[in-house]
Amino acid sequence: MTKPGAVFLTGFVLGAGLALPASAAERVDVYKSPYCGCCGKWIDHIKAAGFAVRTHEVNDVPGTRQRLGMPDRLGSCHTAKVAGYVIEGHVPAADIERLIKERPRALGLAVPSMPPGSPGMESFRPVPYETLLVAQDGSIRVFAKHGLEAK
Repeated sequence: MTKPGAVFLTGFVLGAGLALPASAAERVDVYKSPYCGCCGKWIDHIKAAGFAVRTHEVNDVPGTRQRLGMPDRLGSCHTAKVAGYVIEGHVPAADIERLIKERPRALGLAVPSMPPGSPGMESFRPVPYETLLVAQDGSIRVFAKHGLEAK
């Protein structure tokens, strides 16, 4: 290979790496019940956004949630860790990407319960829902709104 060709190829490879979404470099560790189907659909959503996923089948999701520091009142059917943050429930991949990009001081994000229409909970009757930013002390604020009335 000629020197100019090698320089071009090196620049292209480095530039392509910089153009990747934040999620491409991040692995999501998901803690879920072995019997939950919607958790698998959420994992497919996260993978489709470019995240690498490692799944941990656990028999005590609430115990794992507690161990990771997420308040039980914000609980859902699965808990995840990514880039030092805790992700609770059916949080959209775009919200996780924004969290990683903005890097707020927080415990993580939560979509409490299992709202119809959230990723992995696709429904003919979706409902508006919010993604919550959870502080280390358990306080919350709205991070993103989703659904028909979120516009």
